[in-house]
Amino acid sequence: MTPWLLNRHSDTTNTAERVVMPHLNRDVVVVGAGATGLTAATELKEAGFDVIVLEARDRVGGRLHTDEIDGQMYEIGGQWVSPDQTALIDTLQTLGLDTYERYREGESVYIGPGGVAARFTGDISPASDSTQAELERLIETLDELVAQTDPAAPWEHPRAAEFDRISFRAWLEAQSDDAEAIENIALFIADAMLTKPAHSFSLLQALLMAASAGSFSHLVDADFILDKRVVGGLQQVPLRLAEGLGDDVRLGHPVRTIEWGEGGVTVSTDALTVAARHVIVAVPPNLYDRIDYVPPLPRLRQQLQQHQSLGLVIKVHASYETPFWREAGLSGTAFSPYQLVHEAYDNSNHGETRGTLVGFVSDQKADALFHLSAVDRRRAVLESLAAYYGPQALEPVVYYESDWAAEEWTQGAYAASFDLGGLTRYGALQLEPVGPIRFGSSDLAAEGYQHVDGAIRVGRRLAREIIEEASVPTEGASA
Repeated sequence: MTPWLLNRHSDTTNTAERVVMPHLNRDVVVVGAGATGLTAATELKEAGFDVIVLEARDRVGGRLHTDEIDGQMYEIGGQWVSPDQTALIDTLQTLGLDTYERYREGESVYIGPGGVAARFTGDISPASDSTQAELERLIETLDELVAQTDPAAPWEHPRAAEFDRISFRAWLEAQSDDAEAIENIALFIADAMLTKPAHSFSLLQALLMAASAGSFSHLVDADFILDKRVVGGLQQVPLRLAEGLGDDVRLGHPVRTIEWGEGGVTVSTDALTVAARHVIVAVPPNLYDRIDYVPPLPRLRQQLQQHQSLGLVIKVHASYETPFWREAGLSGTAFSPYQLVHEAYDNSNHGETRGTLVGFVSDQKADALFHLSAVDRRRAVLESLAAYYGPQALEPVVYYESDWAAEEWTQGAYAASFDLGGLTRYGALQLEPVGPIRFGSSDLAAEGYQHVDGAIRVGRRLAREIIEEASVPTEGASA
């Protein structure tokens, strides 16, 4: 048996430590009780490892959070399930969680540069014939490039260096002189996914985003990418995983220090220390530096972390006594690169008679919105929704803004991405362990990048790596 596994169930304390700082021994410490950390902990526990999960928040779930606001249930964080997210679908089935389809009957709404709302069906906006043709051409071109891109190693694309030096917007402008087509294509990656301006990330980063979903066409198809929801909310995934781990999940324990070396790690919070053979840091990359590493992380790892950042998006929820848009023949799907709310959907909960719309305000538009007072912010958002759905959208019975940038232990949404040149320079390095330290979250996923599906895949990979390492005989040990 691997030596550190002999420490199982040996929570040791002396008299002084009971007073000052309890000291625990575990095989693996997991930092972060999101989908990645809890998946890894569950897999490791099932393999016979002693695990403890340390979570800074007073709840589990990370960027998954279901809450009740003024009597209305809202999924404040991630919520959708698409058909290609097989790791998530498998987990839902294992946990016995049911899903239901997003409402999509009726026509969608698009607002072009002239500010006029147009109703349509299908995925392509009802622009002029020339703009529609240009949209179709650009989508086809991107699909061809995405098909050549391995989401697990986009830096290995034969033109990776070239694609990582040019911004997504600059590439689009080099491909087309149709301004409306450019704005619409940019919307599906910049506003809707990376939540950063299209000039701030590379073409290669955009290809990774699309490749992680299977194709660029999938990102355009709302009925695919936003297919289903979980009855009761997607946060039930981490909640149920945490139930299976019981007291091995400790809330309100932000990790302050990780001391590491060849012999393992000592992980310290304000209330306890844990000695272990491995640690998994399962938080977004922008939070890595909230931990003090002793000795410091290698220089390139420190550089890597300075070239990844989260985007910015405000998720807005508006509930009405009835889903009035359905009576008007609308599906609730609406989008426009020219509106404050760049996309919105019918987000009515399973079994409710109320109707709920969810909309998103991202990147520079979110910057501007945060300069307004709460009252003016609400008015501006509802006026944007009314541009799509009519004046009834101005009078919700419940209204709420999910502001993940204000969350101490998140500080942005949806996920981290690299700046120009960062993906080829550091992409492969982010997957490598540093001694006994492994890093992972949906931000580092290949398939399912920045989604719960990717978080689960990364959690499984990290657990598998530790299990495989433990099964390798140490030097000099008998076979």
